Amino acid sequence: MTPWWQARVGLTSYLSNSVAWAHSRAMRRVVDAEWEPTVPALVQMVAVAGAPRLRAAFAAAGLDGIRPAQAVALVPLVAGGLHASDLADRLAVSRQAVAQAIAALERHGYVSRAANPVDARTRIIELTPRGRQALRVMRSNALDLEKRWLQTLGQRRFDELRKIMQALLEAESGAG
Repeated sequence: MTPWWQARVGLTSYLSNSVAWAHSRAMRRVVDAEWEPTVPALVQMVAVAGAPRLRAAFAAAGLDGIRPAQAVALVPLVAGGLHASDLADRLAVSRQAVAQAIAALERHGYVSRAANPVDARTRIIELTPRGRQALRVMRSNALDLEKRWLQTLGQRRFDELRKIMQALLEAESGAG
């Protein structure tokens, strides 16, 4: 029997959207009319808001069977194939999460598993040409998003945003 959390193909992205929305609604009830979402909640909401455009970009490119949450697993593979545990470490997620994402990506032709030349007991996950195409779509979509943000913020504020996000990423990377 399939576990309930695997029953829906889009369950993980559905849950991400639901959690962001529920957090927003719950916090409004807890706090008075002066309520504002936390900065981490805003970052999550911005990330979730971009998923429909990426899904549409994948569809327009003829790339089916890939969700934005799964597509993130392709990024570390650009530099070359990785063992599943190394991919999990780079993504800072569980090995089980990587195994599920890779199974779906392999089923749709975005990655393949090859024999590990160093250890015959293990397999290396590699990008396929279709996986590289998905990465090009992701990059193009991200650059379009940056252009929209630049138009919204202006050059000075956009540059500040980039520096702030880099500083926060660096601080969080060292906080572990």
